[in-house]
Parts: sequence; structure tokens; C-alpha cells
Amino acid sequence: MSSLLVDNIGELVTNGAGEGPLGIRRNAAVLVEEGRVVWVGPSAYAPAADRRLDAGGAAVLPGFVDSHAHLVFAGDRAAEFAARMAGQPYTGGGIRTTVGATRAATDNELRATVRRLRGEALRQGTTTMEIKSGYGLTVADEARSLRIAAESSTETTFLGAHVVPAEYADRPDDYVSLVCGPMLAAATPYAKWVDVFCERGAFDVDHARAILACGQAAGLGVRIHANQLGPGAGVRLGVELDAASVDHCTHLSDADVDALAGTARSDGSGTRTVATLLPGAEFSTRSPYPDARRLLDAGVTVALATDCNPGSSYTSSMPFCVALAVREMRMTPAEAVWAATAGGARALRRDDIGVLTPGARADLVVLDAPSYLHLAYRPGVPLIRQVMRNGVTP
Repeated sequence: MSSLLVDNIGELVTNGAGEGPLGIRRNAAVLVEEGRVVWVGPSAYAPAADRRLDAGGAAVLPGFVDSHAHLVFAGDRAAEFAARMAGQPYTGGGIRTTVGATRAATDNELRATVRRLRGEALRQGTTTMEIKSGYGLTVADEARSLRIAAESSTETTFLGAHVVPAEYADRPDDYVSLVCGPMLAAATPYAKWVDVFCERGAFDVDHARAILACGQAAGLGVRIHANQLGPGAGVRLGVELDAASVDHCTHLSDADVDALAGTARSDGSGTRTVATLLPGAEFSTRSPYPDARRLLDAGVTVALATDCNPGSSYTSSMPFCVALAVREMRMTPAEAVWAATAGGARALRRDDIGVLTPGARADLVVLDAPSYLHLAYRPGVPLIRQVMRNGVTP
């Protein structure tokens, strides 16, 4: 059994026992065996190992957990982005443009896009990435999207209810029946989660409830896009259905915040339903940013994710989202880093990632910086020196 010691770590973020909310340990070391963390402690007392990685006094943190991404698509929407920057509001209608391009693409073309974006994210420290379907919107195209997604991630989400496709524009009830029936049956073998875009211009709360309930009955966990474009009942529907995560949360009422806070775990470790915030979308659409401070002060568990997609947030960079969260959403650097690591893990209902504690998967990032603070302090700078996933450097 080969072992690896990562030592001479100046500042180790564990998200476990240690200093402050990030469980920081100074002058630390991490011992890895068979892809798992087996020991964490002071470098001076580190056990022997077969191999050694010298962190050179740099900061080390868990790999980022990106719990919301749309990677299976073809084409781009750069012209739409330019129009928004010239003043055109974002409505979500451009999704249909990507649907057309995705349907026309070959499997290998879609696979190449997923691998390219997954590689980008990995180089920027993302070791776990959820991948949604949602740009096929036919039985065959949704199934193949999820099959391709499953080649790159175990965290796959069926989003057949992204928008109502053009051919069903006058028959939304028929499309919901298709999603709940043949499409769900074809998608379930490749999916872990079910999701709905519950928003004006997409799916109302009754349709969303029906689709998510069908997904639950098929054994899928629940996620939901909610309250991005305006107020609505999506967040409370997510709470009602025990969603792992409600995503976007841009326009929240007091009742929405209270509903999320009401899912608090009995052990005081946060809320069962996570609010996943996607600041890349607000950056790219010039929309108001979510008020993370309001959620955190109410005791709601918050995650950060990229929402990587070709229309409203074409970024694969979790460090960029950390910097945006600190600058625009009133999060402290520590809160943002926790949300991008342990928070993302909570949004996927995982306890083996997003932390560097014994038993966790050995996913870690070595920064070219002395502290995690530099992720927000030096935005746009390539600070990821080395990435390890499952104890292996890709």
C-alpha cells in the first residue's frame, strides 16, 4: 500500500478541527493512502511515507466542489452576452438557441466540450463537479446528455425541465407528461438528481412539483433552480420536497429565508437544504447579486458554484466565484472558501469531499500563495499551483 505525505504546509484549510471556521492548521502535513486522507497533524510529527510532496510553506485547501454546472452543450452565445452588455436584459430565452445546437451535435462533439470544461475546472482546483442535462429536451437527447455527463462525474442531474421546447410551446402540460414519463425513464439510469428551472418563462410551481415528485419516486434526489429572475414559490417548494439544494436564490422574501432556516439540522451543523449561490450568473447578466449575508445570518448553509453554461455564466472558475462572493455578496473570505468546498459538498449531501480530515477523499489544492485569503485578495490571478484528486496529481 503506497503512501504519500504532503508536508511543509504553511496554512492548511481542513474544514474540520482547527483554528476558526475553516479549521486551519499551521505548519501542517497530510498523509494519504489509497486515495484517502489517513492522518492530519503538525509537520514535525508526520509519520513516514513512501513518497513526499513538499508544499514549500504554501497554503493547501480541499479541492473545490462545484455543485451546479451545465457542461453538455454545443455552440456558444457570445453575441447574446454582447447584447446584454449593451443593455438587453436576461430572460432565459436563449436556452432554446443552445438546445438547437446541442440536438445537432454528435456524441463526440458533446463529449469534447464536457472534457474541455471539466479539464479547465480541474486545473483551477475543482475536484468534484456536478453536471446537468437540459439542452436536449427530447427523450433521446436527454438520455445521451446524461450518459456523456456520467463519463466525467458521478454527480449527474436530469434537467429535462429546463425550458419548454419550441415544439411544445402551446402544450406545456404535454411536455410535463413527457418529462415525467418516457424522458425520466430514459434518464434515470444515468442520473443521481432531478432538477427543474422553476421560473417565469420556464416551469410554474405546479409543474415543478409534479416533475420533482416523479423524480423522487424514481429514486433521484431533488435540486431546484429557484428565485433567479424574480420572486416566486420555488425556494419554498424545494424545502417542501427536502431538496438538497435550492440554486440561485437571488430574489428572496422573509418567508423564503425562514423556510430555509427551518431545515436546520438538530446537531447544529447547518441546514439540510442548502442555498447554492451562483455569482457568475449575476456577473454575466448584470443582475442583482444574492444577499449571502442575509442567509448566513439566518443560519442557512450556503454553497458557491459556477453555473458554468454557454448563456448566463460561461466560467469554470471557482476562484473567480469566491472573489465575486467576497466583493459583491458580503461574504468574508473564510465564508466564501467554506461555501466553495464544504458548502458544495453539503449541497450534494456528501461528507467525504470538501474537507481534509481522516477518512475524506484526498482531493486537495496547493496554492501559489501563503493563505486562502489570496483567492479573494488577488482576483483573476492563477494561484492554483497543484491539484490532487483521489490522491493522484492529474
